[in-house]
Amino acid sequence: MVWLTGLSGAGKSTIADALGPTLRARGLAVEVLDGDVVRTHLSKGLGFSREDRDLNVLRIAFVAHLLSRNGVTVVVSAISPYRAAREEARRRIGAFVEVAVAPPLEACIARDPKGLYAKALAGEIPAFTGVSDPYEPPLAPEVHLDTTQIDVQTAVDRIVLALEERGHLGAP
Repeated sequence: MVWLTGLSGAGKSTIADALGPTLRARGLAVEVLDGDVVRTHLSKGLGFSREDRDLNVLRIAFVAHLLSRNGVTVVVSAISPYRAAREEARRRIGAFVEVAVAPPLEACIARDPKGLYAKALAGEIPAFTGVSDPYEPPLAPEVHLDTTQIDVQTAVDRIVLALEERGHLGAP
């Protein structure tokens, strides 16, 4: 189980989408739970208050727990901005590798794949994580990735190594 957390535009989904096939190639059943996709289908109607964001994270954790207890390797890619909600997710799921996808905010703003930072900086999106709402980075993630310094394959390799070191994967 892998939980990627970070700001919008950090590279979480890109890394998760590359990690899935890498793990499948090792014979694992893998499911990627993307925060945006889950919000669209499982958490439709939730807003962006702290309570709604926490509820979304806990819903993701619930689904991740169900899948993982049935032998599926789960890769979560979600902003999950609040430390307490991520800690609660870990408590509910059990062991997972937390990955802080952490380029500088300026890099996320420059990437802005969805145009959200431009809107947030213009005041059109209230309570936007990293701009007008806090993001609480993990204090001790198992993996820390600055995606301005490494490519996607290196990020995947570092996550796989962390999984191997913690006994979550057999030898390649």
